[in-house]
Amino acid sequence: MISRRKVLAGTAAAGGAIAAGTGAASAQTPPPARLAPVVDGKTALSPDQALELLIEGNQNFLNDVPTSAPVGRERRLEIAKGQAPFAAYVTCSDSRVSPEILFGRGLGELFIIRNAGNTVDTVALGSIEYAVAELGVPLVVVMGHEACGAVKAAKAVVDENATFPGSIGRMIEPIIPAVLEVRGSEGDMLANAIRANVSRVVKQLRTSTDPLLLEPQEAGTLKVVGAHYNLGTGAVDFFDRP
Repeated sequence: MISRRKVLAGTAAAGGAIAAGTGAASAQTPPPARLAPVVDGKTALSPDQALELLIEGNQNFLNDVPTSAPVGRERRLEIAKGQAPFAAYVTCSDSRVSPEILFGRGLGELFIIRNAGNTVDTVALGSIEYAVAELGVPLVVVMGHEACGAVKAAKAVVDENATFPGSIGRMIEPIIPAVLEVRGSEGDMLANAIRANVSRVVKQLRTSTDPLLLEPQEAGTLKVVGAHYNLGTGAVDFFDRP
């Protein structure tokens, strides 16, 4: 027969275990991500500070450091009044490449322009100019990624005279010069072309665009940086910096 004393002792032990478990769960609650400061409705970060925030976020992603990106109701209500992103991000539409996840960022922090092959046409350029001139972003990042299908298609055009249906062929035309640029270079041609494609877009934004982008770069209030994302490791390499 089970005595009342044993029942009470067991209940107390179970209660202690539950309390301990609750404490452990609380201790493991992800800390909030470090938000960029905002002054007069625009980010207060310098170009280098904005880049450091991205690097920090990617390190957390690589090391599986849990962080809580600002995406809740309070944040939604806050940014409904206006947005103040700290970077404009040009990257590929590939479903495996999501800047907000790679850097642990939340709503209203990155102004993202995406298309297959991370190229910059009139629409993309106007979007970048808007982010800089109207929203005050101090940093523009152009990021390619490992095994990019759009660059692979452009390589097939160069190597095999391949053709593609619909608008796909016209879409990859801007990437072909990057493929031609690395022909005969040492190393993997596709990997080289992916980085060359990024650098060509970065060079365009640094030297061959409107004063809306050129003047803040000359003043030091804007930087354009090229990056590469490794699908397997999750690492972002900001390899092309001014």
